[in-house]
Amino acid sequence: MDRTLKALSLILSYPTAELQEAMPEIGAILAADPRLTPATRAALQRLTSNLGQGDLFDVQESYVMLFDRSRTLSLNLFEHVHGESRDRGGAMVSLIETYRAAGFEPATTELPDHLPVLLEFLSTRPFAEAQETLADAAHILDALATRLVRRESGYDAAFAALSQLAGGQADVEAVAGMLAQADDDPTDLTALDAVWEETEVTFGPDPNAGCPQVRDMLATMDKPAPTPLNRSA
Repeated sequence: MDRTLKALSLILSYPTAELQEAMPEIGAILAADPRLTPATRAALQRLTSNLGQGDLFDVQESYVMLFDRSRTLSLNLFEHVHGESRDRGGAMVSLIETYRAAGFEPATTELPDHLPVLLEFLSTRPFAEAQETLADAAHILDALATRLVRRESGYDAAFAALSQLAGGQADVEAVAGMLAQADDDPTDLTALDAVWEETEVTFGPDPNAGCPQVRDMLATMDKPAPTPLNRSA
């Protein structure tokens, strides 16, 4: 198991009392990984310290405001790839089949493209395979890191680490395309409700679905999701 990918999966998961207790161990794992730059390891130490020692309610509230109430910071990767298109449902089915083909059954209610779930899966795969998958999503990781820096959130360190593990360089145009979308305001509940009113993503038999490798399914991540059309009332 790649302990660093597992540790990053836990950092990006919803904070619980159990996770807080584990933060010193998680921080030690990340601090010992030479694949990460010294600056990133130091930033991860600050993040794990804050997550482990902060008031649990405050830590949870911050997480929800960032990742659950901000569509532009969604940890569901296909949200940034397919938006509201029906392709999103097919991609979900394929991803679930890939997990199951590898003997991996996520023990969570989160969607299969939820980044912590994907990272947990990748932690069980050969690093070369995990790296290729992260490289396919590099522009999403970089865009999310930039948005987190803008919000002065320490979570940007986790995305910096993922970008370094991915190796190479993210597509600059793809990153710019994602960042061209204005950040949403997590305190504007009316606007958020309107944005999240989208077509239901359904799961079920797909005649075109097989068991491809994760990187093949994420290969389409080189383009940002199309901007949703305005809807009439």
